Amino acid sequence: MSPALQRILALWAALLTALICLAFLPLPSHAGVLLMLAIWGMILAILAVSRHGEPDVMFNAGDLPAAAYRQPIVLVCGDSAQAWPHDSAVLTVPEGCWIRVTQQQDVSLVARQLLWLRPEWVDQLSVMVCVCPQQHHDSDALTSYLLAFRWKISQLRRAAACPVPLIASVHVGSAMIAGRLWQAILPGQPLSVWRDDAAPCGQNIWLTQGGSGALQQQVLMNSLMDWHRQHVLTIFTQDHPDLPPVLPAAMVWGLDTSLDGVLTVSLWTRWLQQHSALEQVAGWTPAENTSSSFPLPEFVLPLLPQGCGVTPHQRAWRGALWLSLLAAVIALCSSGWNNHQLVQRVAFDISHFRQVATDDHAAKEVAVKVLHQDTAVLDDHARNGVPLRLGLGLYQGGRLRLPLLDAIRSWVPPSPTAPSVPEFAKPVQAPKTVRLNSLSLFDSGKSVLNPGSLKMLVSALVDIKARPGWLIVVAGHTDSTGDVQANRLLSLKRAEALRDWMLSTSDVSESCFAVQGHGASRPIATNDTAAGRALNRRVEISLVPQADACQAAETLPASGVDAGITPSKEN
Repeated sequence: MSPALQRILALWAALLTALICLAFLPLPSHAGVLLMLAIWGMILAILAVSRHGEPDVMFNAGDLPAAAYRQPIVLVCGDSAQAWPHDSAVLTVPEGCWIRVTQQQDVSLVARQLLWLRPEWVDQLSVMVCVCPQQHHDSDALTSYLLAFRWKISQLRRAAACPVPLIASVHVGSAMIAGRLWQAILPGQPLSVWRDDAAPCGQNIWLTQGGSGALQQQVLMNSLMDWHRQHVLTIFTQDHPDLPPVLPAAMVWGLDTSLDGVLTVSLWTRWLQQHSALEQVAGWTPAENTSSSFPLPEFVLPLLPQGCGVTPHQRAWRGALWLSLLAAVIALCSSGWNNHQLVQRVAFDISHFRQVATDDHAAKEVAVKVLHQDTAVLDDHARNGVPLRLGLGLYQGGRLRLPLLDAIRSWVPPSPTAPSVPEFAKPVQAPKTVRLNSLSLFDSGKSVLNPGSLKMLVSALVDIKARPGWLIVVAGHTDSTGDVQANRLLSLKRAEALRDWMLSTSDVSESCFAVQGHGASRPIATNDTAAGRALNRRVEISLVPQADACQAAETLPASGVDAGITPSKEN
């Protein structure tokens, strides 16, 4: 992957890290920032290490094909590399790419550098070693070179973790050759003959068509094959205590009319002298005054492995996709945990509120304030949208609002203390709440006062006085039998009926009254027994201080006792 793609991928990882740490993780803000900075530091360190590990490339990386190139890549080593036909070390042809490795360079090191630049090429990499016996005169030196090369190939295969194919090529120059001649054993194919001016064919076909000239050339080619088996193939395949055998995937033998660097006395001439008993034969060496580099066997390229891996851009997309998937999993887990914490906190606040004793007004008020705060948070979520840390389809706040509101409604605030009065003023004592049995006043399920209950009302309400600054609150209650909404409406209508009776039998202004219908929400006894339900069916009348209540009572004429409610003499 190129440095540019690495930087883009690192930037994407940094953005995902910021999103997760600041918006999803259940951490305080400062802790999320510190974690984000730590991960950013790790990303920068990885980038710095990858840049620091860049080796010094022994060839111009700009000459290499693009990273998406999938044709065979062949490292050319040995004698042909000394007479490379091009200035650049990289030669790209339609069927593949050749890369020169001189004898002063380590083929395994060059391969590692190449794979560092193009890691996608590991499956399409091959190595070709070229040997020209006419350019060597010391058999021991050649053997040492081939053993060292065998060790380097073993190291390369171990580093690449794949069987890098080896092509063994042996070629000589000869004056008896009219044109360039190749014979090769390729993967999955028998021995074939390749010429510049003819299509490839089998050896027998070529000998039949070529006549005596082909027979002479084949004799020289057979000698070259024998020399290759004894001095090259044996070195690669013989048992060695420290080196594994390296069997070539393809073997190529070549004859050409001209060649650079030919020695007068070489391993090739000595081989021919030993096996022919002749001192010198015309045609053993190239024609004089010829100078040419031996061409590369391009016909082997289509048979070599090609790349099938992903391109650098595809690798970058995969990396970005995996990072996004990891971030999505972390975000979902964090959102689930945050919603779990929200449910636990609200449930604890509601449970704490219910556990506080009713007469502990201070603790009860604190608990109610906490419930109001929870409700405000949920209302903010409903108005402005669910925050990311609770979102992703996992939000649980919607089902918490109703239990919160029910808990808040169940709280009955304590009666406020009467306002202070001067010492010389006569204190006004508020009477106790008057509680009347609903069945004594109304028929079951009805809200019309019974005619026989009026006398009881007169005696029960004698202490209810209308005073400025005091509000007469008439509250109706029922038991839990029946529908909740119907019970609440029935209790309200009964309270209104009692208020209307009090208004009709006195001169008190309607502003002195307030009616409430609580239904079964405020029981004073259990609803599991008939006696308890009878106690819960009631109407309560009480005086509650309120600064602007019942101001009209100051202007009303006194009627008997204390300018209050003066019931009529109904029986």
